[in-house]
Amino acid sequence: MAITMTMERRTMDVISKLEAIVGSKHVLTGDAQTRRFRQGLRYGGGEVLAVVRPGRLLEMWRVLQVCHAANMVIICQAANTGLTGGSTPIAEGYDRPVVLINTMRLTRLELLDQGQQVLSQPGVTLDQLERRLKPLGREPHSVIGSSCIGASITGGICNNSGGSLIQRGPAYTQYALFARIDEQGRLELVNHLGIDLGEDPERILQQLDAGHIDPALVHHVPGQMASDREYADHVRDISSPVPARFNADPRRLYEASGSAGKIAVFALRLDTFAADQVTQVFYIGANDPAVLEDLRRHILSNFRALPIAGEYMHRSGYDLARKYGKDLFLYIRKAGTDKVPLAFALKSRFDALTEKLGLGRSLSDRLLQALADRLPAHLPPRLEDMRDRYAHHLLLKMGDEGIEEARAYLHAILPTAQAGFIECDAEEAGAAFLNRFAIGNAANRYRAVHQDTVEDIVALDVALPRNTYDWFEVLPKELAEQIEFTMYCGHFFCHVMHQEYLVKKGRDCDAVKQRLLAMLEARGARYPAEHNFGHLYHAGPEVEQFYRRLDPTNSFNPGIGLTSTRQHWGQSCCPAHAASEHSRTAC
Repeated sequence: MAITMTMERRTMDVISKLEAIVGSKHVLTGDAQTRRFRQGLRYGGGEVLAVVRPGRLLEMWRVLQVCHAANMVIICQAANTGLTGGSTPIAEGYDRPVVLINTMRLTRLELLDQGQQVLSQPGVTLDQLERRLKPLGREPHSVIGSSCIGASITGGICNNSGGSLIQRGPAYTQYALFARIDEQGRLELVNHLGIDLGEDPERILQQLDAGHIDPALVHHVPGQMASDREYADHVRDISSPVPARFNADPRRLYEASGSAGKIAVFALRLDTFAADQVTQVFYIGANDPAVLEDLRRHILSNFRALPIAGEYMHRSGYDLARKYGKDLFLYIRKAGTDKVPLAFALKSRFDALTEKLGLGRSLSDRLLQALADRLPAHLPPRLEDMRDRYAHHLLLKMGDEGIEEARAYLHAILPTAQAGFIECDAEEAGAAFLNRFAIGNAANRYRAVHQDTVEDIVALDVALPRNTYDWFEVLPKELAEQIEFTMYCGHFFCHVMHQEYLVKKGRDCDAVKQRLLAMLEARGARYPAEHNFGHLYHAGPEVEQFYRRLDPTNSFNPGIGLTSTRQHWGQSCCPAHAASEHSRTAC
């Protein structure tokens, strides 16, 4: 009894201190208030002591100090748009209370060197950055896809997210300001921004909160990168048995980059990119997947200009997004991408209410789908015609001098009896890419409205070797019979594929997943490719060692990559047990 009362007093003391730092309005407690932060888009939903939403970097530092002193698990979260639960607590719980720090109020964005680079706080979204750069004729690392659902720049860096833009590779920087807990258990602020801001943490953060960085303080460190400048050459090597990009690639694990929440990121310095002046989308269809692979290999090997993007979707993906992503498509067209996070927040609140009333958590999806089914067709007729004629679809976006290069090549090889293409006008191009990027949420919707026939989604994010020719998966009959609906899409020129399997009711999803992963391993694939390990994939030894170096006490986001959730990685209670690979269990 006395122990329980002591714990309660300690908990109340921590909450009071957090409220004193950020204000009671921004310290959320209770299941209903914290739901949209605790639950991911597809996975997650553990308990938290509180969700804290600092409004300044200095507040975030002081919140970390309180959590560190109280020996709390610390989970830092930005937009919570991940698909593997990497920024949400696990239902199994931890050996310490959890404080979740949501950074989405930290939105200061500074332009450096006339916009050649930016200095971003952790709550800046891709959409915000894109809008800021557009008048300068420049672009961020990603301009569609994650930006549609309000994803943050910092989330992309921490997850080495790939994005759809072929020339830019995974999100990456070696310039970061972050907090970590060192081997002696001390909380420290590490400034590797290449900006002279002094040594005192509070002074450093006050300067960044105030903004307007003196250009004289900004340095370009020789050999240090603010983007993956080597990727354009790397992806062209179509003879390599190694995938172009994947989350365990040691080339791109560096401090904040790939950190998966094992440090607390305060600011990032990143390159921006010159926007193409003129672009053209070619919509290519084929019934034989080899046609697209031959095209991929020719373009990567022979074109002077790399494509801007090359997005693949199977007809099943097209159909899934057309029906179950229609309302999201139309909402983005009407309200813009910057209003999508608000829509998701309102939906989460509605779902929390229906759960509380015993109506389940899928009522909002069923209502929205009923509305979408009554709306008129929304995709352009020529895209619908391509859907009817071809099983495999490739959206090839070229810029400037690459346009005529692609046009001449496509006219030389197409049409054939089994393949063809169209040159999209602006309306068709926008619709094609938006339909492609509505697929992910459409799979969630399908599961929600077909709970009587679908057990769950097995979603795989895989990177095929660059030299793979037979890239399209054909499932064995006995495995296909366990799946109600299969969807394939991906970033085709990088050979990064997103494969989703809606498993039939009553079937063993984990057994299906393990069978699928074994098939992929036999093909030399690596996974995950760009969604990071979260709480769904095992981090291999190299990645786990990277996490351990960043976070020796296992205080930040413990359990990521299905590693130990215990303090000090479990070593204080049983070193032999802690050394066992991927252990989450207590000694």
